[in-house]
Amino acid sequence: MSRVWQTILSVWAWLVLALCILIWFPVMLVLRLVTAPFDPGRYLVGYVFRRIGVVHAALNPMWRFRCSGVMPADPRHPYVVVSNHESFVDILLISHLPWEMKWLTKAEMFRIPFLGWMQRLAGDIPVQRGFGPSAIEAIARCREMLERRVSVMIFPEGTRSAGRDLLPFKDGAFRLAVDAGVPILPLAVHGTGTALRKHDWRFGRCAAVVQVLEPVDTAGLTAADVPAIKEQVRARIAEARAALALKPALRSG
Repeated sequence: MSRVWQTILSVWAWLVLALCILIWFPVMLVLRLVTAPFDPGRYLVGYVFRRIGVVHAALNPMWRFRCSGVMPADPRHPYVVVSNHESFVDILLISHLPWEMKWLTKAEMFRIPFLGWMQRLAGDIPVQRGFGPSAIEAIARCREMLERRVSVMIFPEGTRSAGRDLLPFKDGAFRLAVDAGVPILPLAVHGTGTALRKHDWRFGRCAAVVQVLEPVDTAGLTAADVPAIKEQVRARIAEARAALALKPALRSG
């Protein structure tokens, strides 16, 4: 693809995303007001919010997204969902999964007009990096959502990985799952690295997939088991991601 066409298509894709945000915001606002008395976990308004990713990807001719694996039978069975992190576009890809999750997101995102307001309406959870009290409050809110039968989504690497190898996983997501007594649901993401590179506003071609892996039960585990379960999940995600990279349909994207 020539740089001119890449620029034209990128302008189109950003305009589509901006238009979706402007259309979705009043819808979410009304939906939140209507559902507040009977939906304290903000499941419905959050689910509607994630549909932005589906619509945007469908209207972006440079992207091909798909989901694979066995989807949870009960969307209200709470999990701590963890995934590797290749790109900002991971969020739009994972939003194609057919259930709602509350995302643990850096606090700076919540300061963006409209988008940040929508994240608050959806019940996403801000965390300020390097500030201990913020992390404690965020984990408490994650537990609250799990108690309300809504899954939470965390990138345990903490940031996007610039290379092929996964970064070390942090303990937080796994400690949360053990303390709350809920299973961990690993996801393997592959192919989004070319969709939007760091320090470049233009989108690129990609054929990306998110694969849902088998849940990991935490029943009977304690804090002492966190390091082992963390490394087990990291190894499973790394193995699944490497297998996805070998598939011709993804390599040709």
